[in-house]
Amino acid sequence: MDSNKIKNTVMKALEKENGILYLRPAWIARDFLKPIGRLGLDEDEWDLGDGRYILERWFGSETKADTPQGPDDEGLSYLNIEREDILLRDAVSVCGPQIMRETYSKDHVDLGRLAKLYDVDTRISYHYHQIAEDAALVGKNAKEEAYYFPEGVDPGPHPEGFFGVHPYIVEQQKQEELLLPHIIDWNSDLILKHSRAYLQVPGEGMHLPSGVLHAPGTALTLELQENSDVFSMLQAVVNGRKLPKELLYKDIRREDREKYGERIVFKQINWEVSGDPYFYENRNTPPVLIEETKQDEGFEEWIYYNTHKFSGKKTTVKPGSKFRSKDRGVYNIYVWQGNGRIDGHEIEGKNIGMDEVLVTHDKAVENILIENTGSSDLVLFKFFGPDINDDVPFLKRYGPK
Repeated sequence: MDSNKIKNTVMKALEKENGILYLRPAWIARDFLKPIGRLGLDEDEWDLGDGRYILERWFGSETKADTPQGPDDEGLSYLNIEREDILLRDAVSVCGPQIMRETYSKDHVDLGRLAKLYDVDTRISYHYHQIAEDAALVGKNAKEEAYYFPEGVDPGPHPEGFFGVHPYIVEQQKQEELLLPHIIDWNSDLILKHSRAYLQVPGEGMHLPSGVLHAPGTALTLELQENSDVFSMLQAVVNGRKLPKELLYKDIRREDREKYGERIVFKQINWEVSGDPYFYENRNTPPVLIEETKQDEGFEEWIYYNTHKFSGKKTTVKPGSKFRSKDRGVYNIYVWQGNGRIDGHEIEGKNIGMDEVLVTHDKAVENILIENTGSSDLVLFKFFGPDINDDVPFLKRYGPK
């Protein structure tokens, strides 16, 4: 579809829907893990029958999933407009001023964030995401990320994540001595013995800068991150299955691989954070009540904070109640549970097609009415890109100043 038709279609939809658009779900299949079945799909839907399984759902995504076996549009969100197939990415590209605000769109080419829900039956392989400088070498974005672990969900068999390395490894510069043999041999998961594990606590989360080693556990995870799918895996075996070593070099330039071999990853890892003795204290993000928006009918909490690269809120509205919502810029919503309306648009958790919407800037800055028409709490998550919420809280810094 050419840009003129996209613009005409999107502008008509924005006018008709008063600045709020429904989004279709974006499903992501991988071939190195399996799901438990917590994404709202039946087994015959998440098992694709070719060794790939749908493990993730992405929300408001302008990011192509880096899955060599997948379709060309895997990971990309579509506007849910009847009889039209318009990518959110294309809509933002041609209607940026109307969706994001004119002044914002001059400095931001897209929404600049990616939200996802992932469901795995075993711990994800120990890996890191390239920092901006290294990601740019392969034409990609960095990937800072943050997690929130929803409550009331099966935590899976291993609800603990490994993060960083034991601090002495960095203090005594033993990274290559202790980690490199596991990467060269590529035949076990024993590299994890050099890391530390933390429980994935329902109702809490973690904030992780790019370049940090980690192996997330099996708790159902709602993640907000920079819009990227870069990574390098350092763990060869997951749940008894050997992974291809190409995953180590997936986002590393060929010339760097040829020059340094496996040692190249040690030049890319953020050792300051990975070896932080106060890693948990400096990275754990429990919800923070937003006093300014607290109302008798409901409340909001910061669940993604400690950075200006993205931010996110959890909004809870009591049964049969109405909540006034006002924000500083464009965001998208995932409805976790309950049913109701946002500015007159019907929404319902666990009802695919009615649980994901985009709220454009001009609508977001109004006093939007969120109504809970059900008998249980209406819970939804708001995802914001960079430079929208400059008032997010930051964690107190532990350790030497």
